[in-house]
Amino acid sequence: MKKLICLLTIWSVLWALATPAFAESYNWGMKKGSNGKPAEAGQKFDKMLPKYEAVYLGDTSKKEIYLTFDNGYENGYTGQILDVLKKQNVPATFFVTGHYLKTAPELVKRMVKEGHIVGNHSWTHPDMTVMTDEQIRSELRQVKEKTAELTGQQTMNYLRPPRGVFNERTMKVAKEEGYYHIFWSLAYKDWVVDEQKGAAYAHGEVMKQIHPGAILLIHTVSKDNADALDSILTDLKKQGYVFKSLDDLMIEQQLPNRMLY
Repeated sequence: MKKLICLLTIWSVLWALATPAFAESYNWGMKKGSNGKPAEAGQKFDKMLPKYEAVYLGDTSKKEIYLTFDNGYENGYTGQILDVLKKQNVPATFFVTGHYLKTAPELVKRMVKEGHIVGNHSWTHPDMTVMTDEQIRSELRQVKEKTAELTGQQTMNYLRPPRGVFNERTMKVAKEEGYYHIFWSLAYKDWVVDEQKGAAYAHGEVMKQIHPGAILLIHTVSKDNADALDSILTDLKKQGYVFKSLDDLMIEQQLPNRMLY
């Protein structure tokens, strides 16, 4: 009996080690930028991310900005945001979920039609670190296929991990599927729809954190963001910032061309 218990214990440990949930996972975070100084992810992430061609920051010697939006669901503000981007002639990347693709297809079509990039934010917005490799692949493939069906955009190269949760295994699987993980160097608490603080707050948060090479994360569910975006873009341009796309960032980072995926 003791031998059986011992064998069962060993088997349980081995099973746990082989289970994706057992692998260490991380929540993306960094020391915020201020006074024009870039955000810092820390030595651990700075060493880890390049192995999987993941990025959170552009060239900090250039006043370039990469504008990205997370679209988990539509809250009535994305049209306004697209109007501002068109007026300001600023490119952006919209990371969409399966729910967004199913409930706001016309907005996704408009994104592509107006020259923006649609990126992958997973089909169901899960914690991918507790999923199998094949489940992760399915999450990513469903978004890519539905986007292509709606818009004709055949390539999808950029992934923002849902919930900002990831580990080395999920980055490896995503890379094998042809994706660059795109994290961020500037963000603030903007996603809680019943805790909006006004356009001035959103404007101030961007301005106090802005830095060369910034990848901005903005949630489209926020009324504050929609109302502040025009003034944010105007004032950043006045400071000499130029807005570029993630495709430009890949060229600057000298990362492989994945347009074939």
